[in-house]
Amino acid sequence: MNLNRFCYFLLALAAAGSLFTPHPWVMWLLLVNMLTVVVYGGDKMAARKAWRRVPEFTLLMFGLVGGWPGAIAGQQLFRHKTQKQPFKTYFIVSVILNISVLVAFYQLYPFSSFFTS
Repeated sequence: MNLNRFCYFLLALAAAGSLFTPHPWVMWLLLVNMLTVVVYGGDKMAARKAWRRVPEFTLLMFGLVGGWPGAIAGQQLFRHKTQKQPFKTYFIVSVILNISVLVAFYQLYPFSSFFTS
């Protein structure tokens, strides 16, 4: 299994695992953010050792599905992908898009039912 597929496999496991918890949205956000930090750290290590890298699209997808706080933490913690263009621009757009979707969901559904169903 290549690295890219493994990252998406972990993401799918996090999604499946969060469904079986009392608060699936909260668990999803915790898991996806922890995974995102790990993936950024793994990609930084791969960059230093000239190993096979995690594609930028995969890093952006992890942020887009809710892991952008973990991505920001991973970028700062590992000093990874903080200056590279156009990745930085795409990442900022994905964060804005993610926050916009969350605001839209908040407007459509009460806060308590969004995180407790």
